[in-house]
Formats: sequence, structure tokens, C-alpha cells
Amino acid sequence: MSELIAINAYENIPAQYRQTPVGLLLEYHNLSRNLETYTSAQLLIGMCMDNRKHLRIPDNFAYIIRSGGANLRFSEFKVSYAIGVGKVSHIALIGHNNCAMVNLAARRNDFIEGLTVVAGWSPEKAEEHFLQYAPLFEIGNETDFILSEAIRLRLRYPKVTVAPILYRVEDNRLYLISEN
Repeated sequence: MSELIAINAYENIPAQYRQTPVGLLLEYHNLSRNLETYTSAQLLIGMCMDNRKHLRIPDNFAYIIRSGGANLRFSEFKVSYAIGVGKVSHIALIGHNNCAMVNLAARRNDFIEGLTVVAGWSPEKAEEHFLQYAPLFEIGNETDFILSEAIRLRLRYPKVTVAPILYRVEDNRLYLISEN
């Protein structure tokens, strides 16, 4: 597993992120920097749809795309929009520990039962849906996936800075994922 870099002081922020929108995100969320006023987004945040995560950031500071596992593969037009029209040049890719997109096979029965009971689907239709889409959304290990997704996005958008970050749900803090 990759090493996590705790951000408990400004000095913990690596030089390449200081005085950038990524550094500001870390300062706002982890270091309680006073919230400033923004009229346009400074960065794109790609993060998981999990309801346990909430960021402390100013209004209008960021575009935010929430997707299971922080998987942006199926949100590329939205990413391109934030870059092309919104002119953001930084992406904070935020996964989190204890992500439900890890080991989806273990949630197969709950998935099928939930769609049957809550949505009124037939068990067969729910199972078919699971089998069709679970392989596309399974992320494996959270930190490894975030690192691989950061690399993919850097190749796709070579002039955009992409920072791999992990949100720890037990302490509600952001940690940079070491790429060494």
C-alpha cells in the first residue's frame, strides 16, 4: 500500500502543490484556513459519491464530480468541460478508505435484494444489471486505483496537475498519496 502524507501544517504540503488550488484545498480542509470568496472554480475535485465525506471549502471554489470510487472514466466529458470551459488546470482526485467500490462481488446479494425491494426490479433483472456493470466499477484497492486514475488523467490532459488524495473517514482528513 502506498504511503500517505499527512497534512497537519503548511510545511507538510509538498512544494509542487503550495500556492496552487490543490494546496488551497488542503489548507481549507485540513488546516482550517479562512474561507475566501471566489467567483469562478479554481480546480476540479473528483471524489467518491459516498455520503460520509464532506469537504470544507469555499463556495464557488471547485467543480465537483462525485462518482463511485472517484472513478472518472465515465465522466470524461465533464472533466473536459471543467478544463475547456471552466479553465481549471488542477484536479484533486479524492478516494477514501473503506470504499464500497472495493470487492463489489461481496455486495452482490445486497445489490440485487435492494433493487428488488426498493426499486421493484425482478431479481433476474437486478442480477443482470449487477453482472453487466460491477466489473466496470470495481476499483480494487483504493489508493492503487486513485494513483492509476491520476496517471490516466495526466496522460489524457498533460498540462493539468492531478493530485492523488485519500480521505480517511475515521478522522475526516485529506492525505496526499505518495507516488514514490
